Amino acid sequence: MFCVATHAINSAKGNFLLMRISGITIPNNKRLAWGLTELYGIGLSRAALVCKGAKIDPMRKVSELSPEEENAIRKIVEGFKLEGDLKREVAGNIKRLKDIGAYRGLRHQKRLPVRGQRTKTNSRTVRGNVRKTMGSGRRAVEKT
Repeated sequence: MFCVATHAINSAKGNFLLMRISGITIPNNKRLAWGLTELYGIGLSRAALVCKGAKIDPMRKVSELSPEEENAIRKIVEGFKLEGDLKREVAGNIKRLKDIGAYRGLRHQKRLPVRGQRTKTNSRTVRGNVRKTMGSGRRAVEKT
């Protein structure tokens, strides 16, 4: 995993800094906890743990962070499996389930719900069974 230092960008409104982690730009206008969720593999709860570990208020905006605070966040985030590595691991797990012929793997192959959800009324679009809603269900009587 790689982390890139903060980049300075010149714009019409002046200079501002962008925070980049693992090649993903964290939006400056968002609060830190929600900005970190741009990384695949970091949700809101993990973002809160990162902020707590770095001793930074999660409600601060990303643009208000100092370079030292950004480096502290990067150091903590480097310990997690994120982005491409995590996607490869998930894809590998699904492939393993398919290869060994597990029930969950078969459900993945058939593109059906894997975790026991009902399929009679839900997941119709995935199965290709799209039904249009009808009016009253009665045919209009033809005039002769």
